[in-house]
Amino acid sequence: MWSGQFWRMIRIELRWTRMCCFTGGMVISMDWLRGRGWLGGLLVLCVGVTGCQAQVPPGSGAVEAVKPVPAAAPVGQQASESQAGAATGVQFDYYLLNLSWSPEFCVTHPTGQQCKEKRAFIVHGLWPENNDGTYPQHCADRQGPSKPAEWADVMPDEGLVKHEWETHGTCTVYSGDAYFALLRKAYGQVKIPASILPQGQETMMTPAAILAEFAKENPTFPEGSFALSCGNNRLTAIEACMSKDLQPIACKGIRSCRANVVKITPQ
Repeated sequence: MWSGQFWRMIRIELRWTRMCCFTGGMVISMDWLRGRGWLGGLLVLCVGVTGCQAQVPPGSGAVEAVKPVPAAAPVGQQASESQAGAATGVQFDYYLLNLSWSPEFCVTHPTGQQCKEKRAFIVHGLWPENNDGTYPQHCADRQGPSKPAEWADVMPDEGLVKHEWETHGTCTVYSGDAYFALLRKAYGQVKIPASILPQGQETMMTPAAILAEFAKENPTFPEGSFALSCGNNRLTAIEACMSKDLQPIACKGIRSCRANVVKITPQ
């Protein structure tokens, strides 16, 4: 019979371990009379079956449970998804279209592929977003667009195409080519006001004035559909919020530039 003193040494470790939620098991950490040399360290037991993972504190000497490998989809299902370019994606609320002001980027990256063409706005990305300000990233390991160079009219850097697909595109239900077709369509819906484009020299405008020009040029966009990004009081990007079917909507959870005035680097 174990003594009451022994049982008082047993505790359920909630700070360093995770409950085995998939099986109803429990991760238990027992410090067997620490300091008296019995077993000499931390013993971690997992009561349950596969699917439980213990999160072991660094330097504890305990062995972390191996994370189970997800079961592969049946071969027929894999082929079907490949042919249709479909995926389950993840839950999110809307898209954020980020239009990067290329001249500002090229000040610090003059050898970038997009800088050779002296573009104005280019598409940085079409990002899944949530109303609470959170966003999914790196959701799956899937094949990207078949020919990245085909999207150079909206995203003239193949490295950026690859990055945007892996970081954001994989969170959608679309194949690589279908995702960038959606991105191109979203870009085509935003009209750039000529009034904000510098004519050969640096200009200065308030963020409110710039956003007002975008609202004026895009009357079908509801109030609050555009946001402005800045860095060191310089324009870096304009962002537009759209529903999953690319209807313009008011942004939620997006912070716009709060500078009094921003400088606009000329092309």
